[in-house]
Amino acid sequence: MWDAVRRGAARLAGAGSGSAGGAGGEGSAQRRDGDSGAGIEWPLRLTGRTPLGTDIVLRPLTVADEAVFHSVRRANAAWLGPWDATSPDPAAPLRGFAELVAHYDAEARAGRSMPLVVEAEGRLVGQLSIGGIMLGSFRSCLVGYWVSRSVAGRMVIPTALAVAGDHAIDALGLHRIEVNIRPDNTASLAVVRKLGFRDEGLRLNYLHIDGAWRDHRSFALTTEDLDGETLRDRLTRLTSEA
Repeated sequence: MWDAVRRGAARLAGAGSGSAGGAGGEGSAQRRDGDSGAGIEWPLRLTGRTPLGTDIVLRPLTVADEAVFHSVRRANAAWLGPWDATSPDPAAPLRGFAELVAHYDAEARAGRSMPLVVEAEGRLVGQLSIGGIMLGSFRSCLVGYWVSRSVAGRMVIPTALAVAGDHAIDALGLHRIEVNIRPDNTASLAVVRKLGFRDEGLRLNYLHIDGAWRDHRSFALTTEDLDGETLRDRLTRLTSEA
């Protein structure tokens, strides 16, 4: 994935494609003239606790994370590789780590995305990016994520998605959250199932993943689906009912 991220000059890691073992996908984003929605607070730090009692933190990627980030990615190369976004342009330029961090910060300050790393009990274990942020009459976003195999199944990413999603709804006034997942990515499908996302159907050749255009299933939640419930409360409730 790391080579894919470096090559994706205009792509946010995780924006648009959800995978408990992968990330990627390009999402369009814009702010409309005259929109009264709140801007993105950046840098941003969000915290939460999983239903299993693990403390998590979501925060921006920094240049100081480079060694740890590379280490986590190398350790999870086989786990993440099949789900990683790739560029359809083999000549796409490489991007250094510092350039990637600067790009993330610029996109967030422009109000187009919230690219966050995920820490569990003080260790960097993944990323979750809210991208494709559109306000105006649409008020929607795309979410993508990846997580280390060492914490897979411990509710880290479902909790991170709930925490970030609640912030997107409350702070940005968003109405709809969308996650797109390859049909055979069972780990990622478990994330949206735990939060009760609606399956909106198959999108053919939707994203360039692992070297080819791949079909994805689209999952979404709107504020009407939540009916006043927070995503964190929804996760707790559905987990207890499972």
